[in-house]
Amino acid sequence: MTVDAAQIQYRQQFIKSFEQRQTLLRMCVTTEAVIKGNTATFLVAGSGSDTAVTRGTDGLIPAKGDTETQPTATLTEWHDLRRKTRYNIFSSQGDQKAIMQMNSVAVLNRKIDADILTILATGSVDTDTYVAGSLALVLKAKTKLGNAGVPWDNNIYAIISPAFEAYLYQTTEFASGDYVDRKPIGGADFAWTDQPRMRNWLDINWCTHPNISGIGTSTEKCFLFHKSAVGHAFDTGPGLDIAIGYDSEQDYSFARATSFFGSSKLQNSGIVVMLHDASDIS
Repeated sequence: MTVDAAQIQYRQQFIKSFEQRQTLLRMCVTTEAVIKGNTATFLVAGSGSDTAVTRGTDGLIPAKGDTETQPTATLTEWHDLRRKTRYNIFSSQGDQKAIMQMNSVAVLNRKIDADILTILATGSVDTDTYVAGSLALVLKAKTKLGNAGVPWDNNIYAIISPAFEAYLYQTTEFASGDYVDRKPIGGADFAWTDQPRMRNWLDINWCTHPNISGIGTSTEKCFLFHKSAVGHAFDTGPGLDIAIGYDSEQDYSFARATSFFGSSKLQNSGIVVMLHDASDIS
């Protein structure tokens, strides 16, 4: 049956496309707010490999110095600017101003994570060869951190791919609630969340990230690290500087998101790169 005058209805409320929109990693590293300046210097202090001593033959206790390093994070300005004419907004479906604002914020948040992932990838300690995810691979990385004297103090984070997570779900220890300290809240509505959802297993906070290097291939780089191994500095204020405005001379609206930030590797021994082969499951 034909319709004489078919009418098309366009839904005005837009549907968000699938993509990462919030930073997942800033909470996993050591952060520093910069009031003014373009660098932030962190201080890493320890005793090195010193051992206790007894008095010398002269009757004095030998004195030692401390082991201190000052890694520096350089802040860079990052922006995302979107612009549409009033006619474009008038003639288009949905709330185009809201879409511009949403996308500019998402781009900045993804850049924050990319900055941190770049620093993690500079870690020189790895698991030797690319293999499929397993309990053995996790324990190998865990052992390497333990051999370096990294404390297991609930500040250990694992950044893994969806494929790595899929392999772990095939192990009883990861999949069973009997082994997991932090579980989803029963009956909670996860259509609304105000922070990334992580589970805690082996006293490790697990974050599944969609944008790690080599995602979905035989050369994924996942990470097991301590929070004190990476520093991240950013300008003080609201976190992201978000501006929405209208230019009456040129008759266009714009949305801009801006932030100044940078990251630095603080302790190489606190990062283990888990070399992961995701090709069989991706």
